[in-house]
Order: sequence, then C-alpha cells, then structure tokens
Amino acid sequence: MGKNHPNVDPYVVSRVRALESLLLERGVLAPEAVDQVVRRYGQATGPLLGARAVARAWIDPAYKRLLVENTPAVHNLVVCTLCSCYPWPVLGLPPTWYKLPAYRSGVVSEPRRVLREFGLEIPPERDVRVWDSSAELRYMVLPERPEGTEGMGEDDLVRLIPRDALIGVARVTLSPALA
Repeated sequence: MGKNHPNVDPYVVSRVRALESLLLERGVLAPEAVDQVVRRYGQATGPLLGARAVARAWIDPAYKRLLVENTPAVHNLVVCTLCSCYPWPVLGLPPTWYKLPAYRSGVVSEPRRVLREFGLEIPPERDVRVWDSSAELRYMVLPERPEGTEGMGEDDLVRLIPRDALIGVARVTLSPALA
C-alpha cells in the first residue's frame, strides 16, 4: 500500500495527464507551473506547517498539552473512511494511498496489518487508535519525539519529521548524519 500502489486508477491518471497536456498546449499553464505547485505544496507549504507544529509541541510543554500524541502506550492513526478528507493546509498533498479503499477500510478493520505494510510494527501491548477525519474535523498525529533529539532546536527538528509520521504510518527517526 506504499507510494506506488497498484490500485491507483490508471483512468484517472490518464485524464489528469490529458488535462495537463491540453492546458500546456493552449498556453494556459507554463511548462513548469504544475510541477512547481505540486513541489511547493507537497514538500514545503503543507508538510512544513505540520512539522513545525510537531517540533513546537516537542519543545513547548504547554502547547503539547493541547494535542493528542503518540506515546509508548498509544499509537494514533488518521483515516477518512467516507472519502479522503485530509488537512491539506497542514500536511500538503495527500498521498495517493490515503484515498484508496484498501487503506480506508483496512485501517479500520486491521490497523496493525496496514501499519505493517508501511513497515511499522506496533507491539500488541500498545493500543492503536484510529481517528476518522471528516469534512468538519481533520486530524494530525503528534508523533513520538525520537531519542537523541533533546538538544535540537525547532528548525533542526522540523527537518526530521516526514509527512507520513503526521498521518501515523511512519515514525520520526534521527538521521544517522544528525546523530
């Protein structure tokens, strides 16, 4: 169920590509416009805001108390079972797999299995809580702070936090280069 999931609808992909080609041919879009928007929204604007919120929570105990966090006893996971409600302004572009029925139904019925598919093994003694986003209410996971980051500032912490950890399908780890 990772990033290149085989259940991505090829019809939708072909339609998007056809629409992009048409807009480029007619001069409505500059050749790099779509890539720039996707890159900015997918890598900077969205996930950066979520990562900044997490880094602040790790540094500011008063702010952290306002959030629901992963702990050694509880692992949180976000899904939208109805469609694909997702906090775009905070997390950037949603991953393709987030919208797929296999993820949406699997997280509810077998969250540990789905997490294993992402390479995340949750011990049986740790509770897994699934948060169902809706049009009115969106969720973001506050991941556990990795050991060895205690002396790091907010800007350094932000660089460690991947978008998938904000959904609950990945951990935040200290890069060997930063350890």
